[in-house]
Amino acid sequence: MSKKKKRMRPDDRRDLILKSALELATRGHYTTITRDQIAEHADVSVGLVTRYFGTMPQLKRDVMRAAIRAEALPIIAHGLAIQDPHAQKAPSDLKQRAAALLCS
Repeated sequence: MSKKKKRMRPDDRRDLILKSALELATRGHYTTITRDQIAEHADVSVGLVTRYFGTMPQLKRDVMRAAIRAEALPIIAHGLAIQDPHAQKAPSDLKQRAAALLCS
C-alpha cells in the first residue's frame, strides 16, 4: 500500500523550499546552489521551485533576504564579499558581524 503525501499549503511549501535553500547555502556558497539541489533537498519538483521563486536571480535574492532575517552570518558574509546588493542592505551591525567572519 502506497503512502500518500499530505498536500501542503502553498505558504508552507514555499517556506520549506526556502528553508532548504538556506541550509544548502550555509554549507556552500549561495551563488552556486541550483534548482535541482534545492528541489532534491526539499523533496519537491524543480518546477515547484521555479513556480514559487521564478528565476535563479530572484531565488538568490530571496535566499539573501531570508539569510538576513535569520541572521545567517556565513551567507551574508559571502554576499558582502561579492558585493551582493541585497547583502549590502542588511543592518549595519549584522554586516559587521558577518564581515568579521571574512577576517577570521
